[in-house]
Amino acid sequence: MAMSWAEEEFREIDLGDERLDKRAIVLMDKLSARPTASIPSACGGWAETQAAYRFLSNDEVTWEGILAPHWECSRRRMAEQPLVLCLQDTTELDFNGQTTSGLGPLSYEAQRGMYVHPTYAVSVDREPLGVLDAWMWARQPKDAEGLREGITESTRWIEGYERVAEMAAELPSTRLVYVADRESDMIDLMARATELGNPADWLLRAQHNRNLPDGDKLWPTVMSGKPLCEMRFLMPSRQGQKAREVCQQLWARRVDLPHGRCGTIRATCLVAKEMNPPAGTDPVVWRLLTNRQAETPEAVAELIDWYRARWEIELFFHVLKNGCKVEALQLGALEGLQRALALYMITSWRVARLMRLGRICPELDAELMFDRGEWQAAYLLNKKKPPATAPRLNEVIRLIAKLGGFLARQGDREPGVKTIWIGLQRVTDFAIGVKFLREVQAENCV
Repeated sequence: MAMSWAEEEFREIDLGDERLDKRAIVLMDKLSARPTASIPSACGGWAETQAAYRFLSNDEVTWEGILAPHWECSRRRMAEQPLVLCLQDTTELDFNGQTTSGLGPLSYEAQRGMYVHPTYAVSVDREPLGVLDAWMWARQPKDAEGLREGITESTRWIEGYERVAEMAAELPSTRLVYVADRESDMIDLMARATELGNPADWLLRAQHNRNLPDGDKLWPTVMSGKPLCEMRFLMPSRQGQKAREVCQQLWARRVDLPHGRCGTIRATCLVAKEMNPPAGTDPVVWRLLTNRQAETPEAVAELIDWYRARWEIELFFHVLKNGCKVEALQLGALEGLQRALALYMITSWRVARLMRLGRICPELDAELMFDRGEWQAAYLLNKKKPPATAPRLNEVIRLIAKLGGFLARQGDREPGVKTIWIGLQRVTDFAIGVKFLREVQAENCV
């Protein structure tokens, strides 16, 4: 009998007890099959629900142990790529009003919750390859002087690069590029990468208009000449804004950034500025810093395209928070939340990967991602006769998305993650029901 995707992904899991290993796989299967459901609803019964909560409250189980087999599978997927973008960002999870112990303040001191800071690997074609690393923590409250104890949170960006650099040594045939947003714009991060010899490239969105050694400012200096080229792309819809075409002019210059300990850090600064944005809309402007040289329009446009791939980690957070509804989790302690989040991060990766593979690899055999019962269920629920042999992946993804509200009208773009995660739940429930019916019928025939 073919293994489920969770069995494949968790094949090398080792939590120190075979029973815990099996429970992790069962729980992964159930939560990923119904990502929008609560844990009791996803488990489908009191005994299974009790077993799930015992697992999540077991101090012998670490969230790192749960993620470890996925990390290994992610490395293997990365090894098949010539270049991988390692995206880092932080999201806050709001558990305000819940009694979970160990939570801390968020953006406002009165809020209660925690932070998640993963490293998310994607190919240049934006295929999600997996979660490579994660930090999960709760802040300490501020003391009477307004200070907060604990490690400086900016450290996670430097440590994040160091871990990507370590991984680069394990993947000699794959070039890794560390990509991060404005909070990562720290000269100490660039200095640390330089000290290590830049084993992984870095591409950071700049937020500081630094003084250069000659006294001039960074951004005006880069834009002082004519733009190298223009590039056009479709910006996806977000936060109530419709998708629209963006036309940017691009500048690039090699610069020396002052740093007391190292003297200066040699970097390339890129500026991409939108021309003629729609009325009432702020222009899209990106200022980036990288160790890579970009001497041609093609090289500059490539770096901008790599930065645009950072949207994939925003999509990952969207699935995690709105698809898996992790902020609705009700667990007794922070450690239990961390274990549950490890499972839900893998679920979120899988949903995002299904969407992307349906777009970039539409001709793939659907049985590479779904078992036969699942893709057949997608056809039956759409009142279509399943084919005799496995169909194309894109065809199955579109059928699943239609069950989640995707209209599939002529001219519609490919389905997004929301319709996929809703449709997956219906397909899985139907496939489980059909499988059980067949087992009952087989018993009656004996």
